[in-house]
Amino acid sequence: MQYFLQNVINGVQLGSIYALIALGYTMVYGVLRLINFAHGDVFMIGAYVGFYAASAMKLQEQPTLGGALLQLIPVLFLAMVACAVLGLIIERLAYKPLRKAPRLTALITAIGVSLFLENGGQLLFGADPKFFPSVTPQGPKGTIRIGELIISVDQLVLVIAAALLMAVLWYIVSRTRIGKAMRAVSHDADAAALMGINTDNVISFTFGLGAALAGAGGVLFASLTYAKILPLLGVTMGLKAFVAAVVGGIGSIPGAMLGGLLMGLAESFVKGAPAIGPFEPSRWTDAVAFVLLIVVLLVRPAGLIGNAAPEKV
Repeated sequence: MQYFLQNVINGVQLGSIYALIALGYTMVYGVLRLINFAHGDVFMIGAYVGFYAASAMKLQEQPTLGGALLQLIPVLFLAMVACAVLGLIIERLAYKPLRKAPRLTALITAIGVSLFLENGGQLLFGADPKFFPSVTPQGPKGTIRIGELIISVDQLVLVIAAALLMAVLWYIVSRTRIGKAMRAVSHDADAAALMGINTDNVISFTFGLGAALAGAGGVLFASLTYAKILPLLGVTMGLKAFVAAVVGGIGSIPGAMLGGLLMGLAESFVKGAPAIGPFEPSRWTDAVAFVLLIVVLLVRPAGLIGNAAPEKV
């Protein structure tokens, strides 16, 4: 039971990051029917912005929990704003001119933007890995013990922050005027335009909102899991988050959240599985995403929560 619960905790932590990135994929696909393959690289930019912001602010290492939250909030805000602006620029310069172009053209453009950000990141930030300072308490003060179960403050802060961000997103989409417009454009863009909705502004807002969530995910991932920050950080994370969005049902916001959590849980259990003779499951952690994708698509091609689109004949 301890092994099971510990892997659930680790899986929810990782799955929260996947969910934040997957939300950007699913929202853009919902309003534009476009897979924005540059989205994972926006996640990488968010991690770098957070790192340089933390360095400029000279964050205190291993503060109290309250001090950690006060330090992390402005860094998170700056990264979200920077990534939102980047998302708007990408949409305006790369995707808006191709709004009426064939989907293959937009897909190739998305891959080109991704390569541009990756190579631009290598030129701008260098190839040397960067490491976020420890912004939460470490050691005995940084852990919570429930029996033999160990929950780190990092895990707790990350999951709570991700849950709050997803709750804000859910409120925007379901309770605000712009959220209603997003749902209308997702359902039928032409009809929404006839009803007076400015579809261009809605699409731009969707790109900015998704990019802001990716930036938040980059900061949370870099600061609370102590991962290396590299220009190619967004490649694997972005690909897994895209798979999570497809598993949950591309175009469905609850589906992206569910898919991200499932992806994190599956990886956690495989990574923590004991070796069986010469076979070490932990070496196959990165393959879990694709195995999960194949299994789900065989059973439910539209994803776990997605709705199958009727075929017009």
